[in-house]
Amino acid sequence: MSGPRDVTAYLSATKVAASTPADLRPHFDVFEDLYDRKLWHQLTVALNEFVALPHAAPFLVPLYNEFVSDWQNRMNQLSLVQFVARASRTIKDPAASLAFLNKQVVRLKDQPENRDSYVLAAMEAAHIKLVSNDLDGCKDGIDECEKILNDLPAVEPVINASFYRVSADFYKAKAMYPQFYHNALLFLSSTSLDELSAAEKAERAFDLSLSALLGDGLYNFGELLMHPILDSLTNSPSAWLRSLLFAFNSGDHATFEKISKSPEFLKLPLLVSALPFLSQKLCLMSLIESVFRRPKEERGRLPFTVIAKDTNVLPSEVEHLVMKALSLGLVKGSIDEIDSCVSITWVQPRVLEVGQIRSIAEKLTAWSGSVKEKVVALENEGGADVSAAAE
Repeated sequence: MSGPRDVTAYLSATKVAASTPADLRPHFDVFEDLYDRKLWHQLTVALNEFVALPHAAPFLVPLYNEFVSDWQNRMNQLSLVQFVARASRTIKDPAASLAFLNKQVVRLKDQPENRDSYVLAAMEAAHIKLVSNDLDGCKDGIDECEKILNDLPAVEPVINASFYRVSADFYKAKAMYPQFYHNALLFLSSTSLDELSAAEKAERAFDLSLSALLGDGLYNFGELLMHPILDSLTNSPSAWLRSLLFAFNSGDHATFEKISKSPEFLKLPLLVSALPFLSQKLCLMSLIESVFRRPKEERGRLPFTVIAKDTNVLPSEVEHLVMKALSLGLVKGSIDEIDSCVSITWVQPRVLEVGQIRSIAEKLTAWSGSVKEKVVALENEGGADVSAAAE
């Protein structure tokens, strides 16, 4: 735009246009007034309020082209990118949407003082590339932005949320379950659940649950089990998946056998085809749980028969199972083939769910009682020695 007169003309014309809903018209008066007075911060706030209105979507792109672009350099750049990203989502053609957003990516790329805003613009562009099936372009954006974020001392949560959301969606498209799992949880730590719709909560909980089960190297679901996102599966058609996660975390073979034969489970080819992997994973998690709930004294000498019972494997398969756990770094210790027992000196740290925290509390109570008994015994022995010396 060449000057204030053009901007004013656009605002005035849009305000009185028949296509402009009545509830939006007062906002154009506010825009014009604040623009004339050069109150850029207040104008940014007013723009953010406008974006949130139900009928505002069709006006966002022309509002940028005819109005916001005139004073965008005076605007908070992070707010500007958020506005442009919101506007780009109203453009149905992905190529046109990307071109619209890329104007900000190009403009901000060589502005060191606005690297955080650049990351947000680049990640929103990467998301459009992902939707357009340009996976390589999306990954390039993720890699570039990750390097920038690593160099920034701190960023706004909205930037982290965008980075981890797009990263998680990319790894979901590539069926890279561990990477999806970690990035999806980081996304949830960067955003409020109130900002997600009920459908999105349920979808993310479902995807996270599947990735936890199918992810190679994921043997601790505690962080997911304690996250409120999982509550979106309760009383839903996918409630069985939530129960399955808890069964894995506690080493519950009976529940696994029951659910794995259910119609809901059998409708998911991903899980059905992974049954051998899931069975082994459950055995390994059962071993971890078995070691975890035992006191240190018992961990020093666990008979094969005990491990076989807890992990639902044959005694002849225990040695192979423990070797697998040792190679994965889930436990540390040694195997005594002669006496058919295992000595565990360390078990992988875990994020604990409520039942496991209760188990630790019980252990601490028992330990405290044992200490008290020993103190009383020592005191009694000391008293007896003093009496004997006096005699």
